[in-house]
Amino acid sequence: MPEVNSEKCVAGRGNETPVLAVRDLSVAFGNGQKNAAPVQVTDRVSFEIYPGEFFALVGESGCGKSVTAMSILRLLPQPSAKIVSGSVEFISSDKTIDLSTLALKDLQNIRGSEIACIFQEPMQALNPVLTIKKQLMEVFKFGVRPSKDGATVNPDAEIRRMLNLAGFTDPDRVLNSYPHELSGGMLQRICIVMALLPKPKLIIADEPTTALDVTVQAQVLEVLKEMAESTGTAVLLITHNMGIVSQYANRVAVMYAGRIVEVGPVREVIKNPLHPYTQGLLAAIPESHSEMRTLKSIPGSVPHPKDFVAGCRFADRCEKCSACSAEVQAKCRSNELPPEYVDSTNEKTAGDHKARCFAL
Repeated sequence: MPEVNSEKCVAGRGNETPVLAVRDLSVAFGNGQKNAAPVQVTDRVSFEIYPGEFFALVGESGCGKSVTAMSILRLLPQPSAKIVSGSVEFISSDKTIDLSTLALKDLQNIRGSEIACIFQEPMQALNPVLTIKKQLMEVFKFGVRPSKDGATVNPDAEIRRMLNLAGFTDPDRVLNSYPHELSGGMLQRICIVMALLPKPKLIIADEPTTALDVTVQAQVLEVLKEMAESTGTAVLLITHNMGIVSQYANRVAVMYAGRIVEVGPVREVIKNPLHPYTQGLLAAIPESHSEMRTLKSIPGSVPHPKDFVAGCRFADRCEKCSACSAEVQAKCRSNELPPEYVDSTNEKTAGDHKARCFAL
């Protein structure tokens, strides 16, 4: 089981207002055939992200993590993708707006400036024929939020300051370089700087370290964590790596087959996983290189959205379900939505750690 950095874990947020609140969000895709019903890929997804928080959304490939993240800014392919229900409440200029119904013209003013994105492949996110400096300077053409003291921002000085925070000791060489002249880790740090320059309230990081080796992964995530904390920016981290979650996230939501099956403070989810799927993900992590043993794996694979059922979608892969009584197994395989279980064993996080399962 991965070691949890307890200094980076938080419990409840009390009466603090979330910067982003996703409420019962469901997204469907058309399948391109006339008179055919659209396929729903996410089902009543709900979570909240607070100012300055590092929030992780974790799960296997095909669980709907990226679809959920991209639906926040409505970056899904059109016209096939459609938000069929729910809302995405965002605090903009001290007022709450629903991004799911906001006019596209108004949404354009939020994209990049108040909510920024960091994607998996930095080489695809950056223009190969423009220098790094020109691309970073372009950020200031599309709306940079003013500083709290109202002081005028010098673009060149601000870029150099952010590059230094990102660990670049030779900003002149970096600024005059083209993307192909820098390594993958350097490019991803450039993308982090580009995302933070407008001083956004939220950054959506969609598996930003997938293409990097383990050492560079740690460096990039540490830079993102430290820079986000220094600016008060919240981060939504999309990943399938529970080790990364345990080291950098404050809270985590575990997603399976288009649904959130467990959510809570990282410390509680790692040390006391409630849902069998979360338990399976944690059991599959190697604990020690000194002991060569067969790793546990979750049998089967994530079902295709066309095969999603109304009831528990993990039942066919769940060892806990197989070990339960016939009555519980019948409920697991019924068309009934699993009930929400709230862990009350820890007084400090009472009400914050939840899971949906018939076997709890």
